[in-house]
This record gives sequence, structure tokens and C-alpha cells, in this order.
Amino acid sequence: MIRKQVIRQNYHYEEKLWNEGFRRVMGLDEVGRGCLAGPVVAAGVILVPGSRLNGIRDSKKLSAAYRQELAAEIREKALFWTVQESSVAEISEINILKASLLAMRRCTEAENASPEYLLVDGNAHIGSIIPGNCIIGGDDLSASIGAASILAKVYRDRLMVQMHELYPHYGWNRNVGYPTRKHKEGLRKFGFCKYHRTGFRLGTDTLYIQPQE
Repeated sequence: MIRKQVIRQNYHYEEKLWNEGFRRVMGLDEVGRGCLAGPVVAAGVILVPGSRLNGIRDSKKLSAAYRQELAAEIREKALFWTVQESSVAEISEINILKASLLAMRRCTEAENASPEYLLVDGNAHIGSIIPGNCIIGGDDLSASIGAASILAKVYRDRLMVQMHELYPHYGWNRNVGYPTRKHKEGLRKFGFCKYHRTGFRLGTDTLYIQPQE
């Protein structure tokens, strides 16, 4: 067990809604919008009314090991949780913002989700008829949104590490698709692969052809 050094109680929004009678308050967040490769991933989390999970905050501000620990606790103790994707093809077709909102909307429509109120990170409405509130910086201000950010990042990081095994030239095991120097060097040397977002500035027009074994 990793010792918890960060204790946070960001339940202001949840407590207000619970007191108003909402029992299924879903926090929504996405990860991967700024990446050059891979899907954008969203998570939705409904916490048990009145419950407390310590240490929840913006997933980017947590160590990988601590995120893994918190993710396991969230999956075990949440009333409901789901992780959804928007694919590279969808990002190319409708743009990254709309794909991000689509992934979050899919969370609200997941089987057995039935959210009564949505807390969404950011300032863009996801296009749902369910009542909700957009909160800029919500992953640090709402425990539900913070929990969603943790699940989404843990899932997407693991996915990109798996994809790295197929395409090791880009350093996805470390940068998980973000435009680092290693990633850009791989693009210049090998070209882009099928998991790259071709609508983004990749710095190359060459398609990488994987050698036949």
C-alpha cells in the first residue's frame, strides 16, 4: 500500500446536489486531447452519496503509482463508473473537441449509468438533456470529476503502453502520445502510423509501413 500523502475533500458540489435530492451525480472528464496519437478517453464516476475518498484530485498532479492505487479504490467503492473512447477516425471526422464531448456523452449513456445530474470538467456542454454544470478546473474542485480524470488517465496510459509494443519508435510507453521530442523524432524518422491523428500537425506526410515478419 502506498502511503497517502495528499488528503483532499473536494465534495462541495456533490454535497450540495446530494442535499437537493440528487443521488446519481456523475463526474465527467477526458484525457488525451493534446496528444498526436491514440483515442481520446473519457470516464464517468458516480460516487456513493455521503461517501469520502481521500486524495482525489487532477490525475496529472498525481504520481503514476498513486493514480493506480486510487483508480483501484474508485472502481471498488464508486456507485457506478465507466470508461469510454472516441477513436482516431472519429477525431479526424468531427474534430478533437467534439470527439471529447462525444466520449463523455457515451459515459452518460452507458448501461446502468442513469445519471441524474452531470458535473463536467471544462466549459463545454456535452449535448445531453440531463441537467448539469460545467466546472473549469473541475478535476481539482470536484471529487467526482477528479475520480473520472484518474480512471480515464489510468486506462489511456495503459492502452498507449500496449500500443507502444507494436510501434516502439515514438516512445508511447513514456509520453503516451503527447508531442515530446522522442515522439517527434520518431515521426520524422519513420513517418506516422495508423494510430496517429492525421488532422494534427505531425511534421511528416510519410506513412510508416510495418515490416512483415
